[in-house]
Amino acid sequence: MSALPFDTLLIANRGEIALRIIRTAKRLGLRTVVVAHEADHGSPATAAADVVVPIHGKTGVAAYLDGAQIIEAARKTGAGAIHPGYGFLSENAGFARAVAEAGIRFVGPTPEAIDLMGDKVRARAFVAKNGFPVAPSAIEDDDPATFAARARALGAPLLVKPSAGGGGKGMRIVRDMALLDQEIAQARSEGERYFGDGRLYVERFVEQPRHIEVQVMGDAHGTVIHLGERECSVQRRFQKIVEETPSPALSADERRRICEAAAGIARAAGYRNAGTVEFIYGRGEFYFLEMNTRLQVEHPVTEEVTGVDLVEAQLRVAAGERLAFAQEDIRASGHSIELRVYAESAARGFTPTTGSVLALRLPSGEGVRVDVGIAEGQRVTTNFDPMLAKLIVHAPDRDEAIRRARRALAGFALLGCETNIGFLDRLIADSAFAAGVVHTGWLDANPALAADPEIAPDLRARLAAIAALATRAIRDGADAVPTLHAAMGGWRN
Repeated sequence: MSALPFDTLLIANRGEIALRIIRTAKRLGLRTVVVAHEADHGSPATAAADVVVPIHGKTGVAAYLDGAQIIEAARKTGAGAIHPGYGFLSENAGFARAVAEAGIRFVGPTPEAIDLMGDKVRARAFVAKNGFPVAPSAIEDDDPATFAARARALGAPLLVKPSAGGGGKGMRIVRDMALLDQEIAQARSEGERYFGDGRLYVERFVEQPRHIEVQVMGDAHGTVIHLGERECSVQRRFQKIVEETPSPALSADERRRICEAAAGIARAAGYRNAGTVEFIYGRGEFYFLEMNTRLQVEHPVTEEVTGVDLVEAQLRVAAGERLAFAQEDIRASGHSIELRVYAESAARGFTPTTGSVLALRLPSGEGVRVDVGIAEGQRVTTNFDPMLAKLIVHAPDRDEAIRRARRALAGFALLGCETNIGFLDRLIADSAFAAGVVHTGWLDANPALAADPEIAPDLRARLAAIAALATRAIRDGADAVPTLHAAMGGWRN
């Protein structure tokens, strides 16, 4: 039995994060429940959970966004807590509030903290008011009639963002002020389409910026600490592909300042549970970007270097316990890198791909961890985000971490749909990545990294023949005996 005040945990998510949460919950003696749309039938998470509750919706995403259906599943299964993972309802203050009203613990921050820090405009105003650095900006809500004029006064380049945005959607870089009105209209349209909220703000765009984020954790007793920073600058379409810790860009003093700022922001907000404070960094200066009021996709690299199980810490904080560690207890050891394995074609503009998982072989070895959300026989569709797995390596230093990552990628086989595994290997083998001099626009500036390598015509022909002969229909046809010959029986001339 668990020592926690609840014995059953419902995971309101899917894929690798659901399985990762189940792993810690079972270690703590909790009974685990997952909700699952029919598209996730046969997934590792549904196989590992003690109870699976089917959920329904017009689409798979709609099912996982149906808070009422999920809370009802928690009631029926006796779940005392709900962990939302990341994405879906994880940063939905209304859902967090409804969970609490149902007498169930929400494994995350308070609804008030989600409201405050989840709204980019309110968060920026709060951070600035408390004396932490924010980039020069103009907020539409302050005075909609003068928004465009105030944006122009900041000077180019500018970054236009939806106030309720995330994942890079609706973001526009403006270098030519003659195009500002057009880009504002486009950003507003995308904000309304993706988030149902067309409010905007603009900020000074830092050329070739680095994306640095800091993991924070707070409890209900007023303690807030940080667990170091992560470098997340390797991105495509404003979405992360590679994350690592520690950042190769920061000096010891810069690391101390940015981590203390993150903890200070969380402390000022009275923050509880796990969260991430994100910054734009360049030329020795950093500015607050946003706060993600949830567990991040890239949390494993922090776990690897600190030895802290962040999901366990989340569960214990949700149970009302004090943090089991103080700031001075957090010691980072070595270097960790996470590579996101996507079902997508890097060469075709990172277009999502589909297919059945015909074979799956995961790498292993010293310092290698794979958080995976798929299994052989499952079908990869466009119903959900294309991330299939996360490859995490940990080593004594960055050079060895890169070597371990490349060895692990060489041992990672997934047949049935195209993935970005080859692209990831080219990326971390590149001299700029090895030197740690990347920035958020690095991939856009180096499109050759995404291009498929050239294959000689004769090798291409041989590979096509091998692939054809490995296909059951062709193999059966080649092995079949024609009817006329079969009728001859054992006759010999």
